Amino acid sequence: MPEYLLGTDNGGTLAKAALFDTEGRQLAVASRKTEMLSPRPGHTERRMDEMWQATAESIRQVLAEAKVDPADVACAAAAGHGNGLYLVDKQGRPVRNGIISTDTRAKDYVARWNAEGVHRKVLPKTMQCLWPGQPNALLAWLRDHEPEVVERAGWALMCKDYVRLRLTGQFHSELTDASGTSLMDVGRGEYDDEVLAAFGVGQMRDLLPPVVRSEAICGTVTARAAAETGLAEGTPVAGGLFDIDACGLASGVLQEGQLSMVAGTWGIAQYVSKTPVVEEDHFMTSRYCIPGYYLIPEASPTSASNLEWFVTQFFQAEREAAQQQGRSVYDLCNELVAGTEPDEAGIVFLPFLFGSNAAPEARACLLGLGGWHTRGHVLRAIYEGVVFGHKAHVDRLLRYRGPFASIRLAGGAARSRPWVQVFADCFGAPVEIPAGSELGALGAAICAGVAVGLFPDYPAAVAGMVKLDRVQQPDPALKDLYAEKLALLLFTTNKRLFSGRGLA
Repeated sequence: MPEYLLGTDNGGTLAKAALFDTEGRQLAVASRKTEMLSPRPGHTERRMDEMWQATAESIRQVLAEAKVDPADVACAAAAGHGNGLYLVDKQGRPVRNGIISTDTRAKDYVARWNAEGVHRKVLPKTMQCLWPGQPNALLAWLRDHEPEVVERAGWALMCKDYVRLRLTGQFHSELTDASGTSLMDVGRGEYDDEVLAAFGVGQMRDLLPPVVRSEAICGTVTARAAAETGLAEGTPVAGGLFDIDACGLASGVLQEGQLSMVAGTWGIAQYVSKTPVVEEDHFMTSRYCIPGYYLIPEASPTSASNLEWFVTQFFQAEREAAQQQGRSVYDLCNELVAGTEPDEAGIVFLPFLFGSNAAPEARACLLGLGGWHTRGHVLRAIYEGVVFGHKAHVDRLLRYRGPFASIRLAGGAARSRPWVQVFADCFGAPVEIPAGSELGALGAAICAGVAVGLFPDYPAAVAGMVKLDRVQQPDPALKDLYAEKLALLLFTTNKRLFSGRGLA
């Protein structure tokens, strides 16, 4: 019986694929970078065909490196960033570039809805705040600014739904993803006509595909997809997951007392609960993949994407040199940060290169720069600023529940020991790093294993496939220092950016 599981994960810039066995061992992983387009200020997009080709090439490379017979892959599933918007026609062809969740073009629509009380009206159903990168706002913007695109559109998909479409030729949405879009009655797990009408997009109801569960089989790999990916035609494909659910699952988050953090394009802190949080200034409550549970996150686009931008703009020569040496440019960043001390520079960084939920017009800034500072000092400030954003998220979650004993950290930052140490020191708590470099893909693979019956349920799959790699302990002497730096940040900027809805 085939017992290998394939997971893909598409974030804001990378397409990834990884192959696992049923004990959670990562047999091979591959990734391709896709270009983030910014045709206008505040617009963040990608070419959908490029994203698929990057995903397909990653899958093909994984199968080749693992030396696994494609017929032995029991099931595949996709994870991907939530929100944004990927429009296709009735034949599944893109009608425009995909829009990534960091996009802020629709900020005026959100401001108007908040001013007119629309948010309060729909909150009992949507259970989340409004922000410009959600499909409700993007659909309204496209209706007014690109009506010809809306006219050609047949389906409105999320990122990983488009990957699944290219694998199977079938059009579906999926519950964990759809429940974070402000298009749904989250409690019922269904699209809601009153919610759509409140945002003025009721006429677009036919663009929303049928909703399936994460572990539902949503078709099989087509002959065309098999030729592009190397997968066997007929391989089952599961519904997949919102990437925050995938990372939570791959971090072993099954119970209400656990805290999961994801440091990727978005900074996310989250826990699961049988009771939803429905508060006007809470970021989001969505449906978790485990029946009966909600996912309670606080999140904003203020995490590792800040470092990605900095490296892209200022470390291109170093990136090329590192590639020639078979290294990652991020190894150099870690070495530069490790060569500095937390108390020697006094620089603080506002992690708002891509705005914030509380204020889409927020901008990043380095405070306290002096002529003697080095690249290592600047990089340390970026690492710390991102951690401060995560701490603000956690502080808000603590209003709804008791304290957490430890942190499970996933995302790009989890691969950096200096960065993880900053997390531990700032929070004054142990940081647990799950094994494996691609937790989004692992979460998708866990979902695939449940879908085809290799595991009876998610707890059994997590018990079989999730392992801890290491635990980084905090230095108690540094907690006060980081509290002072965070206080300086709050003092020198608009406090609402860190303590208002959506970031704190």
